[in-house]
Amino acid sequence: MYDVIIIGGGILGLSTAMQLADALPDRRLLLLEKEAGPARHQSGHNSGVIHAGVYYTPGSLKARFCHQGNRATRDFCDAHGIDYEICGKMLVATNDADIQRMKLFWDRAGANGLQREWLEADALREREPNIVGQGAIFIPSSGIVDYAKVTEAMAVEFQKRGGMIRYDHRVTGLEEHPGEVVVKTSQGDVSGRYLVTCSGLMADRVVRMLGRDPGFTICPFRGEYYRLADRQERLVNHLIYPIPDPAMPFLGVHLTRMIDGTVTVGPNAVLALAREGYRKSDLSLRDMLGMFTHPGILRVLGRTLKPGIREMKNSLFKRGYLEEVRKYCPSLSLEDLQPWPAGVRAQAVSRDGRLIDDFLFVNTRRTVNVCNAPSPAATSAIPIGGHIVEKVKEQVDFG
Repeated sequence: MYDVIIIGGGILGLSTAMQLADALPDRRLLLLEKEAGPARHQSGHNSGVIHAGVYYTPGSLKARFCHQGNRATRDFCDAHGIDYEICGKMLVATNDADIQRMKLFWDRAGANGLQREWLEADALREREPNIVGQGAIFIPSSGIVDYAKVTEAMAVEFQKRGGMIRYDHRVTGLEEHPGEVVVKTSQGDVSGRYLVTCSGLMADRVVRMLGRDPGFTICPFRGEYYRLADRQERLVNHLIYPIPDPAMPFLGVHLTRMIDGTVTVGPNAVLALAREGYRKSDLSLRDMLGMFTHPGILRVLGRTLKPGIREMKNSLFKRGYLEEVRKYCPSLSLEDLQPWPAGVRAQAVSRDGRLIDDFLFVNTRRTVNVCNAPSPAATSAIPIGGHIVEKVKEQVDFG
């Protein structure tokens, strides 16, 4: 029997596993992952941004863990020779409504302890000659990294500390007993004294396997990206984001410098018709039935019908997508938008139609389950893992 079993080979699962191995050096630890390697889903399909924590409600887990994670991610990369760059982020206002919203994010960034600069239009143009706007907030501590490489390094560290990883082990069932948790997998059953799950897109289903009503369901949103043509790779000096609408859960289409030198454009946010629906043609009847019969998701879709239709239109027609970017970068053309892989975001939705904003955990006597961990989860992975380790140490007697 293992002392702790971790489900999920993304950055949260492996951050937790690595830190558990530090905290419990003499215990048997096992990580199970359904894919053939780590970071095959959200951890390997994201913008690669090391977030600073501009957007998050002061005092929330997101705000606290992102602020800690920004520094912790850089320290981990320094220790393991992983390339990253602290290039800074511009939040660009393109109209009067954006200027009013800028004040909200200026105050929020200050409340979250961030260094920031308010730039008027001339100062913005001086720093970013190809970007136009009425003003911007500059956040110097934002950066870029390859989170798949970070996750892979965490897997190596976990195994160095004696932890075991079994890939190609899909979890099919869970049984929690007074003295153990039995994990049924596609390769047979394993048992542990304690269980941690970091299941991303399958988080609600894992909680149901434990016989618990999670109180939410996962709604998958596909974020579609383009890559700028090579001739535009020096277009921007920083990460360029629009001022987001606080009523919407996503940050809008932005220009992201990647650590390999490319620049991506995106993401939009369209409802995926499969939980792992990375392509427009991917669909799952089971996933669709679950979404379109869930009262909370139906409320969300009804409430966001107009922006949802716009996102779908921009998904189908590249010109509409381009116009979103041309609001602050008018020099781009259709030919500049080249294909790039999409990602899928796992968004927890409550029965009453709320998009659950903060990180969410559902725990039982012998389990800790990460149930909602959207952006900035990758940036926050190390402090989230530390939080989980403390919960494990509180709840289980390894004596």
